[in-house]
Amino acid sequence: MLTRALPSVAVNADAHFHDTAADFGFPGIEIDGERITMRSWSDTRESTRVFNESADALHAALEAVRQRGIRHVVLLGDYTDDGQRATTETLKGILERHRDAHGTAFYALPGNHDIFGPRGRHHTKEFLTENGRCVSVSSDARRAGERVVISDRMYCEGYPVGLGPMSAFGYFRQPDYIHWETPFGLSDSAEDRLYEVRSPDGRNVYQLMDASYLVEPEPGLWLLMIDANIFEPLDGAFEKGEEAAFTDSTSGGWNALLRCKPFIIDWIADVRHRAEALGKTLLGFSHYPALDPFDGASGAEGALFGETNVVRRTPRKAVEDALRDAGLAIHFSGHLHVEGVTRRGDGENSLTNIAVPSLVAFPPAFKVVHPSRQEITVETVEMDALPINSRICRGYAQETALAGEDEDQAFAAGTYGDFLLGHKRALVRYRYFIKEWPAEVVAAIANKTVQDVIGLIGKKGGSPSDGLVLASELPMFELIADWYCLRQGAGLALPHIQPERLSLYRVLAERFGREADRHDGSVQSFIEIFFGALGLFIERAEGSSRDLTLQLAPQYERVAV
Repeated sequence: MLTRALPSVAVNADAHFHDTAADFGFPGIEIDGERITMRSWSDTRESTRVFNESADALHAALEAVRQRGIRHVVLLGDYTDDGQRATTETLKGILERHRDAHGTAFYALPGNHDIFGPRGRHHTKEFLTENGRCVSVSSDARRAGERVVISDRMYCEGYPVGLGPMSAFGYFRQPDYIHWETPFGLSDSAEDRLYEVRSPDGRNVYQLMDASYLVEPEPGLWLLMIDANIFEPLDGAFEKGEEAAFTDSTSGGWNALLRCKPFIIDWIADVRHRAEALGKTLLGFSHYPALDPFDGASGAEGALFGETNVVRRTPRKAVEDALRDAGLAIHFSGHLHVEGVTRRGDGENSLTNIAVPSLVAFPPAFKVVHPSRQEITVETVEMDALPINSRICRGYAQETALAGEDEDQAFAAGTYGDFLLGHKRALVRYRYFIKEWPAEVVAAIANKTVQDVIGLIGKKGGSPSDGLVLASELPMFELIADWYCLRQGAGLALPHIQPERLSLYRVLAERFGREADRHDGSVQSFIEIFFGALGLFIERAEGSSRDLTLQLAPQYERVAV
């Protein structure tokens, strides 16, 4: 039997588009005669994503999609910087131009940075102005003061208003769709897509909109777009719909979906059954991972750092069980800016989560899915070779000079990938060390060589025969930065780490590594678990593939309708 050709689909996660030409009521910073609405480096180095580089990265990714002749693009949530009205409207225009000029069809899902709750939320951001000085821009008039610009264009809308600018990109029925539905039926009206959610004490009850949908863009291909952006009401007395009345969706995801939207699981099971009966190839998408994208290696993070963002966002076993029972076989996720493939189960009762990297964090990449009735091939398109916008780096340099700081090595990067590696190093120093690491551990190891750190755990090494000779000259900080790169990038990180370093890391993990369940709180125990996790990350990276092929379970051969 001939295999019917199905269209390829590009999957773009966590673009976090920031409009460097946005008008928030202040002139921005002028560099080489060009005005730029530019976020500060001080904010960038404390964020898990970069801001000002996002526009160039998005345009380059969409151009790469066009050059490959791909018509269908999934936007896997966090397509905006933080859902600002101005940013979302500009993104709408970019997508419309690609649609009109190249016939590109976009299918969007909300992320925790795109829409907030029923009424939305205020934002306050820091930008650069003349000579690298900083100014705050806020949508909250209560923050008015010196060097604070008030602009309602900074506001992030809630459901369903926040979907409005993106309404033509999957959220609502379009004339060229072969099939389109929601968990509630065929209506695309916001009023017909409501579900009830209550606070634990039952006092606060809301009817919230769910933005999930199933679309058949071309015969035989079903895209199951799942809104796992969950807002749970809190106990207590609040103004109706105010931001403080809800938990932030950031750490909820699929864990919260099981509590608040169990009807989604029933819908998934029904869609999967119909896909089999009608001969459709079914691909599932949501912003949030359905399986641990670190494939179990995140357990060490919990032991070392406690309840970090990564630990809080890890889906529980109940999510896996529910989705496997529902029959969902393939799911694409974003949110954590991580590369990784996690599989659970075998045969027809298997679930594979494909974590798609961000365009604005190391490693920058997107996925292209080539589906058929029997299998899907997933291709990784890396974006690290993009050029750097030197104007933006000069703006950063003005800011750091005004602050009396040395220029960060990231400012001299020759490529986007090198810039993001520099950003990762800054992130370790200005975010992870400050917000997550025990202070006594930072003081003990951050400015030492690897050999010095080995000595702290009562071990000796460094002779050419034991594989530790590099330890005497390698700063421990460089190992820590590589640890985070391997954690996020898996196999995509390997080409960015020198082979002799990887050899050293393997020896460290084998000789000095320890399992996470044996942490006694000491610096020595921390170092040993850290080395043990390094080994897990290398093993995961070396076992991964830039491209992969997944066999689909046998399905009924019926005429597609």
